[in-house]
This record gives sequence, structure tokens and C-alpha cells, in this order.
Amino acid sequence: MSGPYVIRGSVSLPEAELIWRFSRSSGPGGQHVNTSDTQVELRFDLAATEALPQVWKDRALERLADRLVGGVIAVRASEHRSQWRNRETAAVRLASLLAEATAPPPKPRRKTRIPRGINERRLREKKQRAETKRGRTGRDWG
Repeated sequence: MSGPYVIRGSVSLPEAELIWRFSRSSGPGGQHVNTSDTQVELRFDLAATEALPQVWKDRALERLADRLVGGVIAVRASEHRSQWRNRETAAVRLASLLAEATAPPPKPRRKTRIPRGINERRLREKKQRAETKRGRTGRDWG
């Protein structure tokens, strides 16, 4: 593997807590495809890990609740023909998923007032436009 997979800052995925499972990929292939286990399923026990700070862990458990099965998150990769590249893809995918799930919530939007001059101009232009359209009616013709 190509070293630790950083989630954010100095926090990374602990290699000892990753559970790997390999199986045969689906789809077309040659003679080799029926004998090689290239599909990778990577599991990470999010509920039991001590690698994440408690605040991040709570946030991730809440945000990923629909993807968790018994507190464990699973990521699958089978797009490459080699098991090695699928392992890399799965680990990177898991790290980015956890980075997104543990990100702090966005700052709340500060309400701003529309300046009175802009609002008055908008209403004035609306009235002028309505007057223009009212002048187009054909009631007075013929």
C-alpha cells in the first residue's frame, strides 16, 4: 500500500483497523478473470475506532447513519483489473468519505438587509413594466 491514508490534518486511517475482503469482479474478461479475486471490499468499524477524535466520530456516525451496518462502513472497488489498484481506490474512497463526513458544519448564513433604495427602485421598475404591459391590451381597438 502507499502509506497512511490521511483523513484530515494529522488523522489517518489506521491500517490495523481496516478489514479487507476480495472476490471476483463481475463483467467481461478473458481466461484470467475467472481465477483472480480483483474486487475489493474495505470495511472500517467506525463505531469502535479510537483513531478519530470523539467529536469527528459522533459527526461521522450521524452523517453516515444510512450507510452503516452495525457501526461498520463498507466501500467497494472493482473498476480496475488489478487487485492492487482496487485496494488503492477503495482506501482513497474511504478516506475521502470519512473526510467529508467529519468536516465541521458550515457557518450559519448571516442575514443581510436589502437597502431601501434598491427595493424602491425594483418596485418602481415593476410598476413601469406593468404599465407597459397594460398598455398592450386590445380592449380599446375597434
